[in-house]
Amino acid sequence: MQNRSSPGQSLGAIRETGPLVHNITNLVAMDLAANSLLAIGASPVMAHAAEEVEDFVSLAGALTINIGTFTVDWQEAAVSAAVQALGSETPWVLDPVGCGATRFRMENTQRLLKIRPTLLRGNASEVSAVANHALRSGKGVDATQSVRDVEEDAKRLAREVEVVVAVTGEVDFVTDGQRALRVSGGHPLLTRVTATGCALSALSGAFLSVEADPLVATSHALACMSAAGEIAGSQAQGPGSFRVRLLDALYSMAPEKLDELAAIEWMEEQE
Repeated sequence: MQNRSSPGQSLGAIRETGPLVHNITNLVAMDLAANSLLAIGASPVMAHAAEEVEDFVSLAGALTINIGTFTVDWQEAAVSAAVQALGSETPWVLDPVGCGATRFRMENTQRLLKIRPTLLRGNASEVSAVANHALRSGKGVDATQSVRDVEEDAKRLAREVEVVVAVTGEVDFVTDGQRALRVSGGHPLLTRVTATGCALSALSGAFLSVEADPLVATSHALACMSAAGEIAGSQAQGPGSFRVRLLDALYSMAPEKLDELAAIEWMEEQE
């Protein structure tokens, strides 16, 4: 077993370097995604104008693309940004929000997938839809399948596209097609506040900018959000106070505390 960096070490590196994360994300998620990045010490920029996305990618440590409220203009800007990221070897994250709900979303997802994202993060229904080109799957942007149901789909997709795939839910599953792990933790209130998954995609960009192994970086991002969710859930009275407590928990998370709370279970690795 090779030595790997810890989630706390990655969080410390983010706070030391303050990486710029460029987000082309949806209208619902912009606020929480930007504030989550600020809370952990990264620097967010939320820009989707076609005239400036390539310039921002050239400055950023990572790019995240979320298709949740795409229009045709945003689609073209996202493609330009992804091409720039691929060319400059900048890690980038694809969040295929509700991709199984409409043909437009599925076409956007498949087009972006061809530009080789570093990480694809979605719920179980979204990952299943991408892997099987399945329309009318899921319940809008919500999952109707369990993470365990789609683990084999995730592995196959990861191998076919050469991308890390993260399926998030009660217990997260992450794979690069050869290796796989599960991340436990979090709190049920994470599903009662909109855009927490989108914020997780943004955080994944920050962790990818400081950790060279994308599978490890993704596990650290998931562990960080899960740990913050646990802390916030133990203090909140409901979804409103949970949102505030979540940002506070991300901000005050000590690297040592993150390492203590991180529940990452590596599965058998293939040679």
